[in-house]
Amino acid sequence: MANPASAKPGAGSKSDLPPVVIKKYANRRLYNTETSSYITLEHLAQMTREGRDFQVFDARSGEEITRSVLTQIVMDEEAGGKTMLPVSFLRQIIAMYGDSMQSMVPQYLEASMDAFAENQNKFRDAALKPFEHLTRQNLAMFQAAAGMLNPARGKGEKPGAHAAQAQEDGAVSGSELDALKAQLAALQARLDSMDRK
Repeated sequence: MANPASAKPGAGSKSDLPPVVIKKYANRRLYNTETSSYITLEHLAQMTREGRDFQVFDARSGEEITRSVLTQIVMDEEAGGKTMLPVSFLRQIIAMYGDSMQSMVPQYLEASMDAFAENQNKFRDAALKPFEHLTRQNLAMFQAAAGMLNPARGKGEKPGAHAAQAQEDGAVSGSELDALKAQLAALQARLDSMDRK
């Protein structure tokens, strides 16, 4: 079974540093021996997010209690409305205690989370793809609108150059603006229907 204190740290790993020793006293106070200060579970959660490894020891008995402290942090996060563990998953975990396969669960969960962490950036990129696509569509729409103001625009000119010049010269009539607005509305409707697909 994997030792929680030696588990691989998260993003921004500071694994080259030795684990911080935390002492837990009977009054439930946590003492950081590195900074010589009392801290809270939230401090430990932040250290975990930053990839800083730590070990927690019972100040009286010297027993390592890192696992129970990490479990307490998870419970506090779940109770605080930042739920991440589905009820069905929690039921499956509870059901595995005492099962013949129990010894395999920690390695399986650790490997699964390692794979998820490795692919985290890919997941983020995939989530941003629709926004990039929409940005490209909007840029194309504005270029098309600029081209409608002066369809005879030369190929070497920047998109919208004639539109800006036409507006400065006052050469755009009210009917042309109305036509442009109608075409932009039609393009927007098409974009909206594409987003729904």
